[in-house]
Amino acid sequence: MNEKILYGYSALFDKPNDVLKAAKSIAEKGFEKYDVNTPYPLHGMNKAMKLKPSKLGYVSLIVGLSGALAAILTMWWMNAVDYPIVYGGKPYFSFPAYIPVVFEVTVLSASIATVLTMLFIFFKFPNNSHPLQGTDYLKQVSSDKYGIIILADDKKFNEEEIESLFKELNAVTISPIYWDNEEINHKHKIFEPKFVIFLIAVAILNSGAVYFVYNKLLYMQPFNWMMNQQRQNVQQKSLIYSDGFGMRKPVEGTIARGHLPYQFVGNPDLAGEKLINPIPVSKASLKLGQEKFDTYCSPCHDYHGTGQSRLRGQFPNPPSLHSDKVRNWSDGRIFAVITEGQNVMPSYSTQLTEDERWAVINYIRVLQRAMNAKESDLK
Repeated sequence: MNEKILYGYSALFDKPNDVLKAAKSIAEKGFEKYDVNTPYPLHGMNKAMKLKPSKLGYVSLIVGLSGALAAILTMWWMNAVDYPIVYGGKPYFSFPAYIPVVFEVTVLSASIATVLTMLFIFFKFPNNSHPLQGTDYLKQVSSDKYGIIILADDKKFNEEEIESLFKELNAVTISPIYWDNEEINHKHKIFEPKFVIFLIAVAILNSGAVYFVYNKLLYMQPFNWMMNQQRQNVQQKSLIYSDGFGMRKPVEGTIARGHLPYQFVGNPDLAGEKLINPIPVSKASLKLGQEKFDTYCSPCHDYHGTGQSRLRGQFPNPPSLHSDKVRNWSDGRIFAVITEGQNVMPSYSTQLTEDERWAVINYIRVLQRAMNAKESDLK
């Protein structure tokens, strides 16, 4: 096939106003398949070409919102319906914690959909061997000229009329653009034996390299330093101590620096007599006490300490903190319960520091007074 196939007619202009005028004239004459090429964006070109707003933004909006909704519904289903777990009194569906995930899914889904839609739908797979590539026309519009090309498959295309129109519009250069015969006659050979063999060889080499790295290389010196570290693992036999135990008990009679051990283990009544709350009542201590109470105590005792558990029967309801018995307990007695636990209530000595436990007690006293206010408190 030696006969050249016409792609379109191109025209070059020296000034941006000339190409704007030409684009407006071509659009008014009813041409649909044409394009304008300029070295930089020209203000007003979209209006001159009568271009409609791109629909790509709608794709980004719809896919982005769909991704956000899918992320929200997925996390809601997993956390509030399929496998609900109470974390320190927090609601099953805690939306603020999910905002970063929703944001990332929204941006990722919208961006990927935008690029794929632009390439495969709007651009219809860009041609790496486009007829304009390498032409003098494209070189000049990429530098200091302004060009218009009308495609040969336009309904109103006529070579003589197009050439006459470009002359009327004061084009400095008019030239036809032809398809590359080699590109037209080229036949893809994706199943050519050499290419298939090459793909198989790449797959085998890549699989072998990955297998060797993850199953052999990482177990060799010096690449195994992350796996074989010079340390004593938990429950691992010790080669240093004669008894063979790697996990050692603290030396009897020693205490950690800056820490006084709790001295009333198993004797809460004595703790109630001897211990005195060292944390004065203040806005700061009550705020701290409320935060810790809401986190660790409210799931069972509820936010007001009435004992109406928020665990929906998953754990036995505790007694009310407003009973005469608890209200008459000293701060030290309540401190002993928080430290050691009582009945089915576990110890919270690892979750709360000593100061936080005393702050919780201050807040409990506020709840007790609020729920059992005297007439004098209302004055």
